[in-house]
Amino acid sequence: MATAAALALAGCSTAPRPTATGGEVSSMQPTAHATRTQGPVALLVPLTGPYGAIGQSIEKAVKLAFSAPGAPRLDVENTGGTAAGAASAAHNAIGKGAGLILGPLTMAEARAVTPIAQSAGVNVLAFTNDDSVARPGIWPLGISPDQQVGRVVSYAIESGRTRTAAILPDNLFGRLMAAALRRTTARLGAPPPHIGYYSASFSSLNATTRSISQFDSRGAGLMSRIRAARDEDSAAGRRLAAKLRSEPVPPPPFDALLLGATSEDLAELQTFLPYYEAGPPQVQLMGPALWSSRARAMATHEVLRGAIYAAPDPSAGLPFNQKFEATYGGVTPPSIDKVAFDAAAISVLAAHEGGYKTSVLTASSGFSGTDGPLRLLPNGHVERGLAVFRIEPNGPKVVSPAPQTLPSPAPSPNA
Repeated sequence: MATAAALALAGCSTAPRPTATGGEVSSMQPTAHATRTQGPVALLVPLTGPYGAIGQSIEKAVKLAFSAPGAPRLDVENTGGTAAGAASAAHNAIGKGAGLILGPLTMAEARAVTPIAQSAGVNVLAFTNDDSVARPGIWPLGISPDQQVGRVVSYAIESGRTRTAAILPDNLFGRLMAAALRRTTARLGAPPPHIGYYSASFSSLNATTRSISQFDSRGAGLMSRIRAARDEDSAAGRRLAAKLRSEPVPPPPFDALLLGATSEDLAELQTFLPYYEAGPPQVQLMGPALWSSRARAMATHEVLRGAIYAAPDPSAGLPFNQKFEATYGGVTPPSIDKVAFDAAAISVLAAHEGGYKTSVLTASSGFSGTDGPLRLLPNGHVERGLAVFRIEPNGPKVVSPAPQTLPSPAPSPNA
């Protein structure tokens, strides 16, 4: 595995050749090759506008990687945080001879840059985590819903929780999580998941939770039988009603539940899930990497203790954080800076490996990034090695460590 991040942090000017790793396989698709693989590297970030502070921090992170001896020239272009600004920045960068583009930041900007970069034969390492922009030559390096869901659901299924369901927000994030859940269950041969979406209202979340849990045929059905027995107005009916009241509500039709809730809706689910008998211990709760910043607060609620999520192991990013803080006066970098630093480190490594060629960027061994191993696939998608955490009172606990290397990909069908 090529240690791009480690090389950049160490200021090393030579890079080892990638070496293959072993393990399971993943599907790959053939790709078009970039026609421009030399020249300066262009960084497209919002230095002004609502994302200006984020863009300025990203620029600092990227320049850390480019401080390595022998790094190519870096040209910085301001996108202003808009799609039109990103398109203009891409035209400017390509006009100056850019051989590789780092950024832009958002999905809308990446979509605006894509046709411009593809027509010029320039590869792009974007910072968005929306993998809908992925295509040959365009890699979104942010930690995507697909990566998060695939990892945590795989862990649950491999632990015996094979009957899955999901309660997700009716927005792009929720739809991406749902697609990842379907792909993962299909890949592992588990039954198709039951998925429900809710809008931004208490009543919608309540109705979705009740429907997905099938409470009307479980708990409500039991209550109906109790009422019918009681209505007989006989000793036998009263005895039956008393017996039925002591029976537990049948379990829901799933044993693992993926939640897309992250704020107020998560607080409401803490009430709904026990009420509809759809929470622990019968059901393993799963969620997004966003839970990592809320894990300690979540652990104060009994329903959410034991819930799991997939995210980078914080210890992996400590060397980057320490160098950033030492260089820039103790300021802790936001997580997006690690994505940008990895993109920059990969570009420096690629320059030493003969240019920003697709074959170099998609080396089967991948790269050792600040958030763990990652690999760029020829179809534009990105694989990452994430850890699985369990929410506990003393802080999140790693229950499945991030892999040190990624499994070898399957050969291209056209190879």
